[in-house]
Amino acid sequence: MASMEEDFPRGGTTKKPSESKRVVQRAEVDNLFQSDEKAETKKRKGATKDDSKKLKKQKTDKKQTDGLTLNAAAKCVEILHIKNVKEGTLMLGSVKDVTDFEVTVSLPCGLQGFLSIKNICDSYAKLLTEQLDSADTEEICSLPHIFHPGMVLRCAIAKLDTTKRGSLSIQLSVNPKLVNKSLASSSLKAGMVLTGFVESVEDHGCIVDIGINGSKAFLPKNAIKTKQNNPGELKAGQYVTSQIEEVKNDGRVVHLSVNPAAIAQACAEAKQGWNLTNLLPGLLVKATIKKVTKHGLLLDFLSSFSGQVDILHMEPGQTSSYTEGAQVQARVLYVEPSSRLVGLSLRSHLVHPGAVVETFPAGGDRIGEVIHECKMTAMHHMSGAMLELPDKTPAFVHINHLKESHGSANENRVFAKPVHTCRVLDFSPMDQIHFVSLRKSIIAKPFFRYHDLQAGQVVEGTVSVLLNHGMVVHLSDHIKGLVPRTHISDVVLKNPEKKYVEGMKIKCRVLSVDAENKKLYLTRKKALVESSLPLFLSYNDARPGRVSHGYIVCIKGFGCIVRFYNNVKGLVPIHELSSEPIINPEEVFYVGQVLKAKVLQCDPEKAKMVLSFKAALEGTIEDATNPQFDCEVGQRVEAKLLKKSVNGVEMAILPNDVRASLPMMHLSDHMSNCPLMWESLQEGDIISNLVCISKNKQNIILTKKPTVRWSLEEGLAAKDFSEITVGTQLFGWIKNIMSYGVFVEFPYGLVGLAPKSAMTDKFLSDTTAAFQLGQTVIAKVTNLDEEKRRFLVTLKISEVISPQGDNQTRLINGLQERKAVGEMLARTGNSELRQHLAALSVGEKLKLTVDTVKEGATFISDDLTGATIQATKHHIMGVNLTEGQKVTAVVLHVDILSACVHVSILPKLLMKKRSLTEESKHTAMVQFIDKDFAVVSLDNTAQLTVIQTSSNLNDVLLSESEKLKAGMTLAVEVLEPSCEQIQGLPLVSWERSAPKRQCTTSESLTGSNGHCFGELLKGKVRTVKPTCIQVTLEDGSTGSVHVSEVIEPAEVSLGSFPTSSVKVGSVVTARVIGGREASSHRFLPFSHPKFRYTISELTLIPSKLDKSVDFKPVTAKEKLSSYKVGEEITCFVSKFHPDRKCLEVTTDPSVTATVELLAMITDPKDASHPQKLYKLGQAVRAKVVNVTSNRIMLSLTGAHELEKGSTALGIVTNIQPQAGLLVKLPFGGKGTVSITDLADAYKPNPLDAYSKDQLLRCYLLGNENGKWQLSLRPSRLNPQQEKLVKDPEVLSVDKLKAGQIIRGYVKSVGEQGVFIRLSGSITGRAELQQSTKYFVNNHTVLSAHLPPNTLLTTKILSIDEEEEFINLSLLPVDTGKSDILPESLGLPLRLFGEEKKKHDTKKMKKRKLSEGEQKQAEPEVPKKKKKNKKARTDDSDSGVEVYFREEEEKEDEENPVPAKVTSSSAAPSRLQVAAGFSWDVGLSSLKPAAAALDRDSSDGEDQDVSTKPQKKSRHELEQEKKAAEKALVQRETELMDPSLRPEDAAAFERLLLASPNSSLLWLQYMAHHLQATQIEQARAVAERALKTISFREEQEKLNVWVALLNLENMYGTAESLKKVFERAVQFCEPMPVYQQLADIYAKSNKIKEAEGLYKTIVRRFRDNKAVWFSYGTFLLQQGQSDAASALLQRALKSLPSKESVDVIAKFAQLEFSYGDAEKGRSMFEKVLTSYPKRTDLWSIFIDLLVKHGSQKDVRALFDRVIHLSVSVKKIKFFFKRYLEYEKKHGTPQSIQAVKEKAMEFVEAKGTEAAK
Repeated sequence: MASMEEDFPRGGTTKKPSESKRVVQRAEVDNLFQSDEKAETKKRKGATKDDSKKLKKQKTDKKQTDGLTLNAAAKCVEILHIKNVKEGTLMLGSVKDVTDFEVTVSLPCGLQGFLSIKNICDSYAKLLTEQLDSADTEEICSLPHIFHPGMVLRCAIAKLDTTKRGSLSIQLSVNPKLVNKSLASSSLKAGMVLTGFVESVEDHGCIVDIGINGSKAFLPKNAIKTKQNNPGELKAGQYVTSQIEEVKNDGRVVHLSVNPAAIAQACAEAKQGWNLTNLLPGLLVKATIKKVTKHGLLLDFLSSFSGQVDILHMEPGQTSSYTEGAQVQARVLYVEPSSRLVGLSLRSHLVHPGAVVETFPAGGDRIGEVIHECKMTAMHHMSGAMLELPDKTPAFVHINHLKESHGSANENRVFAKPVHTCRVLDFSPMDQIHFVSLRKSIIAKPFFRYHDLQAGQVVEGTVSVLLNHGMVVHLSDHIKGLVPRTHISDVVLKNPEKKYVEGMKIKCRVLSVDAENKKLYLTRKKALVESSLPLFLSYNDARPGRVSHGYIVCIKGFGCIVRFYNNVKGLVPIHELSSEPIINPEEVFYVGQVLKAKVLQCDPEKAKMVLSFKAALEGTIEDATNPQFDCEVGQRVEAKLLKKSVNGVEMAILPNDVRASLPMMHLSDHMSNCPLMWESLQEGDIISNLVCISKNKQNIILTKKPTVRWSLEEGLAAKDFSEITVGTQLFGWIKNIMSYGVFVEFPYGLVGLAPKSAMTDKFLSDTTAAFQLGQTVIAKVTNLDEEKRRFLVTLKISEVISPQGDNQTRLINGLQERKAVGEMLARTGNSELRQHLAALSVGEKLKLTVDTVKEGATFISDDLTGATIQATKHHIMGVNLTEGQKVTAVVLHVDILSACVHVSILPKLLMKKRSLTEESKHTAMVQFIDKDFAVVSLDNTAQLTVIQTSSNLNDVLLSESEKLKAGMTLAVEVLEPSCEQIQGLPLVSWERSAPKRQCTTSESLTGSNGHCFGELLKGKVRTVKPTCIQVTLEDGSTGSVHVSEVIEPAEVSLGSFPTSSVKVGSVVTARVIGGREASSHRFLPFSHPKFRYTISELTLIPSKLDKSVDFKPVTAKEKLSSYKVGEEITCFVSKFHPDRKCLEVTTDPSVTATVELLAMITDPKDASHPQKLYKLGQAVRAKVVNVTSNRIMLSLTGAHELEKGSTALGIVTNIQPQAGLLVKLPFGGKGTVSITDLADAYKPNPLDAYSKDQLLRCYLLGNENGKWQLSLRPSRLNPQQEKLVKDPEVLSVDKLKAGQIIRGYVKSVGEQGVFIRLSGSITGRAELQQSTKYFVNNHTVLSAHLPPNTLLTTKILSIDEEEEFINLSLLPVDTGKSDILPESLGLPLRLFGEEKKKHDTKKMKKRKLSEGEQKQAEPEVPKKKKKNKKARTDDSDSGVEVYFREEEEKEDEENPVPAKVTSSSAAPSRLQVAAGFSWDVGLSSLKPAAAALDRDSSDGEDQDVSTKPQKKSRHELEQEKKAAEKALVQRETELMDPSLRPEDAAAFERLLLASPNSSLLWLQYMAHHLQATQIEQARAVAERALKTISFREEQEKLNVWVALLNLENMYGTAESLKKVFERAVQFCEPMPVYQQLADIYAKSNKIKEAEGLYKTIVRRFRDNKAVWFSYGTFLLQQGQSDAASALLQRALKSLPSKESVDVIAKFAQLEFSYGDAEKGRSMFEKVLTSYPKRTDLWSIFIDLLVKHGSQKDVRALFDRVIHLSVSVKKIKFFFKRYLEYEKKHGTPQSIQAVKEKAMEFVEAKGTEAAK
């Protein structure tokens, strides 16, 4: 129970009013008149115990003692506060919630208590103990059987606990011994109502424990008058409220009865002997109202006792009926034992018989709800306030919740507010009212209770405590969750306490939440927290095909069980674990591992699911992984190009990167444009105007064909086979060409066949000659086969109808595509030539020089070097050309890819152009053919234009004669003299001279279909979109109503949606105001009555429908020119472009305006999702920012230009160390933020806090040359917040004064000194000698230590206001900071002054320094005036020098002679140590008090302390000098001692300067950091070491790598270890690194990893026997003897045969050491049998036996060895060893025996030699 409470604290809020942190101790009142709580008397309701106050005399009952006069009338009625609750107080409570071990009880005044199972009654506790001890599980009454929600019970406060967070928790008891404590057996009277528990059930009734000593209470069966409590149901431990029927033997035997109706009406009477000592809560009493106050009532009851009714317990609606002297019935609520304060209730749910206490309010559960617009109806001093919620429900605010927890309450100010926002904390059943809080901190909480959390939610919390089973994280005061141990990290952490510390803020994701039991489980696994895949919160979410991240909870032989959120789990069968076969899943996976799993099957009813890791890895379904963006067929999308392939491009649909493909043939309607467009596209390009045409599980197909796109948007596509009918006309493309016909594909994946006979009106022999693959065609359905779901189509021109204007639209689209290709090629090619070629257009004239003349001619041009410029013979006809001649030519065609320009120099094309008129007819001649397009010249006008070579989508040109050729003549009609969309060329319709051809231009079809400008029409609304309404007109054609043409402009209200006022299906009257082009949807106002369009643009505005009103068509240009900059206009949101982050709005059918991001938002928080601020079709007010010929720019922020002194949002475009931040501002503005304007307090590296594309609020200081000077200082942005500005702005030089200390940033360092930026426009300079106390002979030393933007403190020496020149000092003596150069550089100090020179000369003689050095150093130093004395002593000075200088200065003070003393000079250091260490370390103790100024950081700048030292006698000064000398000598000795281990970073740094290549030193430095658990610093030291140690010192470097590997193994992650290892292998000899890592794994007991690595090693370095030995050692150490034997066999195969003997011997040695000695022995025996003369092996064998064998074995071996047939010398060696062994281990006899054997050997050899 306790642990459960620890992990999952109760939420609940009624403990909240207890804001007092102290524990209220129960008052021990023995003497009733004695009070030890005087401090509380003023607050205590009704209990004025102070002697100074006269107590009202009470009429006392006979039994009442004097002491009970404590029951005095209250001064001010207040509710019961938790701080006034004492142990022993009796209360009436209502059960709120019951669990197995605890009951939550609602107490009066919003309090809440907890009743533990231990505090029920003695007999129940006994029953529990017996049941625990005995084996049989006899049923006893559990708490839910005894108590039920809403049950009213008497309870006593057993204990007041203080929770961890300092609030009080009330522990209750219903033990009759405590509740009826004050009743004695003698005081029991018939009619009393008592509570008790059934102790035992007897034959005729049951014995009831009423907790009164000496009294037995019996409840007969026949005295039970209730249905629920029939005797059969009464069990031991049951709670009963009963009435005394009769009392026998002075109360020793009491008979009870249970009759709820009678008990509810039973009124306590004085004759029953009730007094203040034994008064019980729950008694019904008759009372008289004594006094009515604003905050409650004072009552008299039971003759003369005083009681109070607080505001919560007066019956609402009856307050007016309460008058003094009135008689009321009241129920006792609580009795406070020490002050005898009695609280009563008049509420009907407690007083009326038969009334029940509702635990839930009538209006439903509202806990946690934030309610606005609440009115405060009354303020009750000392209690709180009553609120009325918007639905007229009353609510109560406790006085503590009128203010913040530590704030002070101003009740009057709170009451004066008209409306309040509150949060419902809890519902109090006893008071039947909601308790609410006005605290802003509570209202603002995202999570108030567990119900507010959902699984899958990402939340932020604070680490509370680390336990064995997980980590407790607090999301708020009352809500905490558990991160189970497996979820603390992606991998199991051995020491989570190293990663998580108490109070740390972390981000988690909710795994599951059980709001009822207040259990919350969280995860910290990064893969789950950051997963962007859909979450499986229920089995219904897990649709087959979807992929999500889950974590393994169980691994079995048959597969893995994976869990998601809310306990949704599924099985991954073993065959779905991986594409590789897996035998033992436990070896591959681990519990807690997060993996992507794909749903194969799911049955939500049975809660079963089958998953696959394999399928998720293969990623078969792209759309399943991104279900949040499901691309529908027909949807217009933008996509990013990922990869180009031979037959198309791979795309990612934005914004969710859904994969799709765009086949090459779908790039254009013109097949010749497709390869060109493919060529011009680059990876990363964003392509818009794409439409999805089909999708399946594998892929989404997109198209860019304008005709197909138009057909989908117009709804001219069939979505399914069922929608196709004979006669349906569809737009599709050629999918496949067969000998019998062509297959035509349509959107939604439908395919029809056009048989050979239905392909064209002409005779066709070869199907391949008619159409190209991918060609766009119009098809009409002719036959349907329902069964096989097949259909036939015809492509004959005579049978299909082309849309009106289709030819011109296609031509425009095709030419615009070509233009776009040219621009893209020019941009990506980056060559000047391509840019020049892209700029050329048909009809442009060029000045050229003739290069060659053959059949045709080639030319050259200065602008187009590298391009081929040519004219065919037809185009130079009649012109005599010579090489080098200058000519003018007209451009016919430009091919950018091959850099070829086709020109003509025909005079008729070069003459002055004549203007054309609409509808004029001309003869045209084809001048040039380029696949789908032809260039024609209009006769005698010198006008060129472009036409399409086919006049219909389905044109089939079989013979050459049918195709257009250069020189052919055509009849053309001008439709538009100059069409902007085709670069100003005339737009014409054409037909062949053959009359049979039919032309399908707009003009030829000016029949009945189409409408005239101004015509009034009726129609039915088909669809209503936010920005337009589609209307089906009476003649069946379609009309469109723009959002701005729905209601009168004057009536459009801001934020409204005009189109929503029109309902689908309604009939409307409209007027034609223009038309839309069929395929491009361009709006075209009718310019003359002959133009008719199928899609009419309509208006519904009533004023425009009046026939008498004449209105003219307004072109887009006229409309645009009517807008003025700064004008405010109404517009409608039409589209948001996420890629460009801009909003498109429309003001008129023909005008689209753009709003950039910065002109859209005023708060940087909205930048991530600005589209949420504006809904499609919404009316907004905007200001005109800029008007161009074809577009207007608007602003929605209310401003349209930048003004000085205002603030604006900006986006960082660049960060430059010198200039600062470059910022893009709204309305095309640009600005810079100087480094000194970033903050009010300068920081080092200030630009690091900013990044590109960051959004900032900027203050506009001023504008210079079109660039704004900006400031980010809070003092500028929020001037009302008067915060201290640490580094004020320097606006001008006259604001500065000499002697001022000021901070600034280094601008640059040069020979003239250090230039320091003091503000955006003011720079000061510190000369070199004013920059440092050290002598530097070159400014580069300074520039190395002072990179630009270093923050420095400077002192202004002088200001030349005319020149605006500021002279600065950086010397420590002026700034109070340390020197800008570190002492470790070992630079000599600057020397100054005559006296100083003499003094230093003496010093130097002492130090045996040559005079020459002094002279060299002197002339360099200019003499200086005396500086302020405040910083005489300086840290960086040598200790002794300080004292000498002080002495001089004292002399100066005595004789005021202007001596020249330096600020921080000193003689050259007395000991020139190469490493250059800090002298001041040991001298800190020697500094005089005057010198001990605080100078620890750049922030301590304000010390202008100038202290005068006390005068000292010469003797004292001498003593100090000696002490300083002595300290220095001691310090030097210490520093010279090589054995001394450094103790701090500085000491290590000094030693490393001396020995940079010592890996030992670096490793000690790392260890120093690791002792202080500074892991990152230790890593940094290792990285430094690797950079510092010379590349020749390979072993030293390897040592550091090994240390780093060890470090990562102990403190890093597997990932970081892997990275270090990969680097180490790269930089070092690989084999030692592998070996070392394997050793590290083995030592740290990572057996699995070590084994894996060894396998890799022996594979990779199989020729090296050392690796086999180390693997063998490892295996034997792990006890894997068999594996070692197998390894030996592998080693023998891998290594050369000559190595075999050594390898076997080595393995045998290893067997001796780590394995089976007997096995090792037999291995040696085998080898030596084969190679008996290998004395080295014999020698090893002897050593091993000496170590591991018995003496007997060793002697036997020695005897064998000395008889070997090897050289005498070797035998002699073995005898020697034998003798040594015997001397060590043997006896004199055995020694003698060896000597005899040696003699025998010598003799034998001698005889052999003699023979």
